[in-house]
Amino acid sequence: MDRRPIRRLRPDPGASAPAPDVWPATVPAVAQLLREGLELRAGATVLVGENASGKSTLVEVIAAAVGLNPEGGSVGARHSTRASEPGSLGLVVERAPGAPRWAYLLRDETLHGLYSYLESNPSPAGEPTFHELSHGEAFLNLFHDRATRPGLYLLDEPDAALSFTATLALLASLTDLVARGAQVVVATHSPVLAALPGAHVLEIGPWGMRTARWDELELTANWRQFLGAPESFLRHLH
Repeated sequence: MDRRPIRRLRPDPGASAPAPDVWPATVPAVAQLLREGLELRAGATVLVGENASGKSTLVEVIAAAVGLNPEGGSVGARHSTRASEPGSLGLVVERAPGAPRWAYLLRDETLHGLYSYLESNPSPAGEPTFHELSHGEAFLNLFHDRATRPGLYLLDEPDAALSFTATLALLASLTDLVARGAQVVVATHSPVLAALPGAHVLEIGPWGMRTARWDELELTANWRQFLGAPESFLRHLH
């Protein structure tokens, strides 16, 4: 049975969308989303690409389309610093009948504000003092506390907070979460997270969005080459 929280994001012909020469429609991946929509497969979708390719913008658009706080948290979270996100762009969310409605967004660049909000508005079970934990500890603590049931989980560059071993731990947790029926979208620069078993990998770039295999990614090739011969890269940096 199809229980995807999001089957597809599709453009609404009756909604106002940004002009082609206005951000974020100037981002190729977003322009493709506005033209074609995007099907989100069951399980995990991993977005990879260079800085400014549009990975985070896609995550923000998906979050807005399902009603999440654009700076992180659940639908009910009420915190904001500076509104800079693109919004839902008038996209329509197609859901599977009876699919779980729970959703949560974690964005690395807005975690400080989310931690402050949660500490000031603790759940009935209480919250740890996130600001007294390391960046990685706080992230994993929050993720494991919220990611306990089927639903939609959006993670924007979680690897920024994590060491190699912590990234492996997150990879294992995401694998288990998907096995329990969750739908996950991860934007990452990490070849470790991009190797999430069974994930649909989308490579984001000047071409827009395209399906790719992990072993064909530019990300994977670059890390493999650097780790094999770092001096071949370093001599070109001067």
